[in-house]
Amino acid sequence: MARKPGKKYAAAAQQVEKRPYTLEEAIPLVQKLKFTRFDETVEVHMRLGVDPRHADQMVRGTVVLPHGLGKTKRVLVIASGEKIREADTAGADFAGGEEMIEKIQKENWLDFDAVIATPDMMRSMAKLGKLLGPRGLMPNPKTGTVTLDVARAVQEVKAGKVEFRVDKTGVVHAPVGKVSFPSDKLLENASTLIQAVVRAKPPAAKGRYVRSVTVCSTMGPGLSLDVTPYNVRAV
Repeated sequence: MARKPGKKYAAAAQQVEKRPYTLEEAIPLVQKLKFTRFDETVEVHMRLGVDPRHADQMVRGTVVLPHGLGKTKRVLVIASGEKIREADTAGADFAGGEEMIEKIQKENWLDFDAVIATPDMMRSMAKLGKLLGPRGLMPNPKTGTVTLDVARAVQEVKAGKVEFRVDKTGVVHAPVGKVSFPSDKLLENASTLIQAVVRAKPPAAKGRYVRSVTVCSTMGPGLSLDVTPYNVRAV
């Protein structure tokens, strides 16, 4: 049995017109429709014309949002030697080597939001795959979290680097900031994220790539966007 939406949600949903919005229209309306007491996250959900069961249609990447996410991520760097000192200097919250891997494994320690590792540590990191993988925390060269340039990686994560990845239903879900952000900053963040996903279109994807885009806050109703601009080749 479907749960009946609350009165506040229903009232907010009634203010959403059944038409595609431009991003410039949608962002201020999402902010206006907020009805909770906490500072909700604004999210973008993109349904793509890909079949993620095929490796050549996987959509995955990272993007640094120009105005961050309104939350500073706790970063763990797993490295060796001088790279640990580089990580500390760059602002990593935690940095170490094998002892960090052991702490995660034995204590189920997960008090961090992102993990960066140097290539030489990845063999040892493999034993954490089942623990970190499902949480989206396993370092990966494709997202820039397996690197020798740990200082740059730490700074990017702290600045608001967002990883996006299409799920098994062909949808990308990503945060773009807080409802309390100025509208122009939220707009720029959302546009930056959408353009990054558009640029990540795999060559094997056929037909219309961006099928739908929805913008919403954590608890608010979704607003459908006009996807026409995102299916033009020269984006």
